[in-house]
Amino acid sequence: MKHLIQPRVQAIQLSGIRQFFNLVADRPGLVSLTIGQPDFPTPEHVKAAAQEAIAADFTTYTANAGLLELREAACQFVADKYGLRYTPDEVIATVGASQALDIAFRTILEEGTEVLLPAPVYPGYEPLIRLCGARPVYIDTKQNGFRLSAELIAPYITDRTRCLVLPYPSNPTGTTLPGETLEEIAALMKGRPIWIVSDEIYSELVYRGRHRSIAEWLPEQTIVINGLSKSHSMTGWRIGFVFAPSFVIEQMVKVHQYSVSCTSSISQKAAIEALTAGKHDAEAMRAAYAERLEYAYNRLTAMGLPVEKPDGAFYLFPSIAAFGMPSFDFALDVVEKAGVALVPGSAFSEYGEGHVRLSYAYSLDVLKEGLDRLERYIDKKAASAR
Repeated sequence: MKHLIQPRVQAIQLSGIRQFFNLVADRPGLVSLTIGQPDFPTPEHVKAAAQEAIAADFTTYTANAGLLELREAACQFVADKYGLRYTPDEVIATVGASQALDIAFRTILEEGTEVLLPAPVYPGYEPLIRLCGARPVYIDTKQNGFRLSAELIAPYITDRTRCLVLPYPSNPTGTTLPGETLEEIAALMKGRPIWIVSDEIYSELVYRGRHRSIAEWLPEQTIVINGLSKSHSMTGWRIGFVFAPSFVIEQMVKVHQYSVSCTSSISQKAAIEALTAGKHDAEAMRAAYAERLEYAYNRLTAMGLPVEKPDGAFYLFPSIAAFGMPSFDFALDVVEKAGVALVPGSAFSEYGEGHVRLSYAYSLDVLKEGLDRLERYIDKKAASAR
């Protein structure tokens, strides 16, 4: 019966992040610095709002696009934080940012179209693109500090290009794009039959300057993806948002409806609280991440591992090129000999090879233990090479 399974589904794999995590997760005494899971609890007032909704039996379907109050709150949040102007008919509450990406791609992509992706890049995009019959086209950003630019994009635009993905702040590198770069990309794209899918799930975790969205310059061609997983430590609540012009939202909500009907009514009530009373909840978490970033960055550089200092998110992407090993082999060797898990750079496309990803969404105590182990491993490698 295997031949009756859709070939595109058979062709895709679990993400390289999860593959590696699952491979090493059961090792006793392992310090894992692999998963982008905030280690903070969901704020108490947000949990209380959900409990109140349960007590009030608010357990029915909602409007497909989400509660009007939630969509109003989401519009106000991005207006106050990022200067983006949307109305409730230009937003859908989704089952996390992942589902927002899925319905966006399924609405705008066709067989044979192409999607431009800056690489290295989060591995969740390619499978969704391929399931639509479209083709990912990777743009190597390594020589530009892992930052996309209009100059890098231009040679890859063809008559098949349907979409450009801007995933900033970036997973796995933590880089952001400054306003002048976004303005130049907007000028390059303006008027072309190309959508920009701007994945801004880490928008509240920016450490230098402030988050900027290309929707400031090109709202008519931009689909903004966001959510509460990272900003409010609500990964399991599964609340995401997609913002776009109303004419595409009208089409997207049909895909959303037949996929999930609507997102959880209880989670929507919690999300209203997060976006209103909890508008600034991310500030304390961001301050803690900034402290962890400084610690982990300084430790890695002291070990002699070259690494770009991130502007946002909670990842570091140091180079391991000096060891002359494939990133998967290096990461597995570190697990076996040092008892610390990092994600191989190859999980983020072939352009991530020669690097590993370290998540600092862990306490300083955990980071210290993991980095102590990594340092001892590197010292031994260096001694054996002499």
